[in-house]
Amino acid sequence: MNIFPWKKKKNFFTAEEQQLIIDAIHNAERMTSGEVRVFVESKCSYMDAIDRAAELFFQLEMQKTDDRNAVLVYVAMKDRQLAVFGDEGIHNKVGNEYWSTEVKKMISNFNRENYAAGISEVVKDIGVALTKNFPFKIKMNCLTI
Repeated sequence: MNIFPWKKKKNFFTAEEQQLIIDAIHNAERMTSGEVRVFVESKCSYMDAIDRAAELFFQLEMQKTDDRNAVLVYVAMKDRQLAVFGDEGIHNKVGNEYWSTEVKKMISNFNRENYAAGISEVVKDIGVALTKNFPFKIKMNCLTI
């Protein structure tokens, strides 16, 4: 329910750009047990982007993956802030330098106003890291008669 019906939700991306990001997430998660989410909002008021990303990460209960391998890509469009927050399982595998590199890639795209491309590129990279470190495993139950 929208308690402020006169306020229209802002679409930051065209339908095509949204699909680009959705496809990147789908492909990133296809071959891994990890989870990737993108959260975009207008403002990140009164806090640092990484703190906001962490807050959202735990509100969304992303820490509940078996291998602690979920990643949240966070963007505050009007405030021009962004962060990538990875849970301890993936963070221990890739380290601080990996996250810094991914943020720099996103900033580079954003500086050229390629927001959707920047997000999808980083999501693809995260998918590669997740697949390498947490490949998807099929669990089969065998029945012996």
